[in-house]
Amino acid sequence: MATSTKNARKKEVKKETGLGLTYKKDENFGEWYSEVVVNSEMIEYYDISGCYILRPCTMAIWETLQTFFDAEIKKMNVKNVYFPLFVTENVLQKEKDHIEGFAPEVAWVTKSGQSELEVPIAIRPTSETVMYPYFSKWIRGHRDLPLKQNQWCNVVRWEFSNPTPFIRSREFLWQEGHTAFATQAEADQEVLEILELYRRIYEEFLAIPVVKGRKSELEKFAGGYYTTSVEAFIPNTGRGVQGATSHCLGQNFAKMFEINFENEKGEKSMVWQNSWAYSTRTIGVMVMVHGDDKGLVLPPKVAELQVIVIPVPYKDADTDAIFNACSSTVQKLREAGFRADTDLRENYSPGWKYSNWEMKGVPLRIEIGPKDLANNQVRVVRRDNGSKTDIPMSNLVGQVKEVLTSIQECLFNAAKQKRDACIKVVNTWDEFVAALNEKKMILAPWCDEEEVEKDVKARTKGELGAAKSLCTPFDQPRLPEGTLCFASGKPAKKWTYWGRSY
Repeated sequence: MATSTKNARKKEVKKETGLGLTYKKDENFGEWYSEVVVNSEMIEYYDISGCYILRPCTMAIWETLQTFFDAEIKKMNVKNVYFPLFVTENVLQKEKDHIEGFAPEVAWVTKSGQSELEVPIAIRPTSETVMYPYFSKWIRGHRDLPLKQNQWCNVVRWEFSNPTPFIRSREFLWQEGHTAFATQAEADQEVLEILELYRRIYEEFLAIPVVKGRKSELEKFAGGYYTTSVEAFIPNTGRGVQGATSHCLGQNFAKMFEINFENEKGEKSMVWQNSWAYSTRTIGVMVMVHGDDKGLVLPPKVAELQVIVIPVPYKDADTDAIFNACSSTVQKLREAGFRADTDLRENYSPGWKYSNWEMKGVPLRIEIGPKDLANNQVRVVRRDNGSKTDIPMSNLVGQVKEVLTSIQECLFNAAKQKRDACIKVVNTWDEFVAALNEKKMILAPWCDEEEVEKDVKARTKGELGAAKSLCTPFDQPRLPEGTLCFASGKPAKKWTYWGRSY
């Protein structure tokens, strides 16, 4: 009886590898991306366009980033709060430039049950106008400053242009920090401290190189004084991605919302304000940069599962002993602080499991077969480059740690190499157009005039979208005297990155 059950079970073992992706990253990037995020179980499409279900693997990454960032801002004495999702029209309209920037994307609640609301209520696209009426209530004197608050929440922006999971969605998760200071110097300092945390999220956790810089007047936050950002780049599409932003709002909102305080001399002053945010877009950038034709590739620091242990029982092998070795390996790794698990499903072949866990991007696979058992070793296979090594069980923990550290570094270095290969320095309009058609991230000398940037947008409009300034990097190359702007021929004032963007 036992034998016939075993044979029946063997017949059930799934050999099909219909797990693979239909599209290749280099051939059809958009379809490849849509397929990867679903097949790797990061998201599920929802029945409202532009809205997505974030599955456990995604939430685990988000929580890792949140844990890091939350601890860092608490060291800066930022306190977490939660403000309502709704905002009235008259409050939303208070800062004209600000609302003009967001107006097309604001979603409105107009009904309750069957009855029309007397006054429609907006759903927050961002929370400046939600929070600042209360800042003016809480800030009276210099002792009430600085006021530093942050909220982890969702926002809604009713996008109509191509919704893309993580990158452009109608609802997304983010943190938004809102702070008020007595002086501009304090505000300026915080802007850069927060920007550095955003760089660390991308480079240290997600293994993605970014450029820190300042946005142009045209691209800055609506109603703000100046905007800084970390900019990533997707080599496959030749598009920049605004990774996260840290804005100095100046005193503009303070004027509109009457956020005043009495300074030490007893004089009435307006506060200086900042706002700063990063969102689940970070996760989409990670998928785009590291993913390959087998699926997702996760950096070990953020992977929900860092190591998957798979039994490889050959015919007549001692299956129980192999399964036990897998379980004890997982236990050893977990005790050492790794996120590890084993796949003991009997109705799937080892090959099917390999493909399945590769699709999900798990950084490291450990295989244990009869030979490994006999030699008291395990086989370790890296997700990033497929290399295989046999390591003795006696040195399991040390070696796994080394390999995971190496994967994290290699992912960053490979991404940086690809990104750097896309950077093109140009000096003339013809060189600029050629570089744009080659999907480059373009560094060009610019006269820093808004009309010129508008003109660049107008002249590059096309099927792929117009080019715009991405940021002016803080790390400025030398600008030789007499250098002219690539677009206007006027004297250049600085080097700025340009390109198409998401």
